[in-house]
Amino acid sequence: MTIILFVIIFGIIVLSHEFGHFIVGRKNGIHVVEFAVGMGPTLFHIHRGGTKYSIKLFPFGGACMFEGEEGGDLLESEAEQPSDERQGGVCREIRTDREKILPGQRDVGGSFLKASVWSRIATIFAGPFVNLLLGFLIALILVAYRGTDLPVIQMVSEGSAAQEAGLMAGDVITRMNGESIHVYREVRLNSMLNSDGKDFSISYVRDGKEYSVVLTPRYSDEDDRYYIGLMGIGEYAPCRGFSVIKYGFYESQFVVKNTIKSLQMLVTGKLGKDDVSGPVGVASYVGETYETAKEYGFITVLMSMLELIVILSINIGIMNLLPLPALDGGRLVFLFVEVIRGKPVPPEKEGFVHMAGLILFFLLMVFVMYNDIMRIIR
Repeated sequence: MTIILFVIIFGIIVLSHEFGHFIVGRKNGIHVVEFAVGMGPTLFHIHRGGTKYSIKLFPFGGACMFEGEEGGDLLESEAEQPSDERQGGVCREIRTDREKILPGQRDVGGSFLKASVWSRIATIFAGPFVNLLLGFLIALILVAYRGTDLPVIQMVSEGSAAQEAGLMAGDVITRMNGESIHVYREVRLNSMLNSDGKDFSISYVRDGKEYSVVLTPRYSDEDDRYYIGLMGIGEYAPCRGFSVIKYGFYESQFVVKNTIKSLQMLVTGKLGKDDVSGPVGVASYVGETYETAKEYGFITVLMSMLELIVILSINIGIMNLLPLPALDGGRLVFLFVEVIRGKPVPPEKEGFVHMAGLILFFLLMVFVMYNDIMRIIR
């Protein structure tokens, strides 16, 4: 069941990403050579409108290959065949064997490389954007079903920094260190991130009036971390009508903040290798979530899996927008350089950068996978 759920969740996220590239590329007149579900050898395929739609052997991921990209080139000699020949069951103009256009042959219309730079930017950006959009849409379902957690203080620890600063149960927190707070999970996130014990400000509303305090977290020898002294999980509130959209946005916004701040903590060393998970770690977490939720019935399992899709889809969307080689963000960097220069970066130079990045990501993935396995078997 863990494997099945992981394949479904991962498939939804990756196919949504590739569909974003697909639909925007098509709208911008770029020829989609192949849209594939899965990876590896092709089990089944059909051709529609000059595009090969295929199902691959391994049900992980997918791909959207454009004409003019590696693996999606169109040969002039085949493209110039009469359309009735080219559509005769095998669609012979499409090359899916990763061959490049041969010397002396020119690329044909519809190539990704021949599209305007802004069309290419929109096409590349569409993949991560759809991941973010998917996270938001599913967050609407979650909020409509289970409501939200308002940032209302439930309890204040005796002798804590929060009590000393005058905070009380029932206070509604509105800002922490100048950052707007909309759900109680943001309060917990900001509290955990303040691991260095520095002063920070809290704004809150009590009896209709807003107050602000500055407090200094207290260090716990037992837990080896700082606490401000707020306890509980916030105040539950059902969501109906417009509030579903409002708190669905706040739900997805929280995941965005969590992802970005986690990346910052990785860079600054506040998080280590054991705080990073790859496919094996994610699959393990999916299994643990399922085992916990199944005791409460199908709906609880479904909502738990949808929550994982929100988290993973937004994470993948943000990660793909990082300006790193081999990622969509890295490709966008080269496209914006093209906008500034007025001409593209030589393909061989861009290709070298992306290939180097791909090798590094592969090595990183191997390390993360090994670390996941070691963490599971310990």
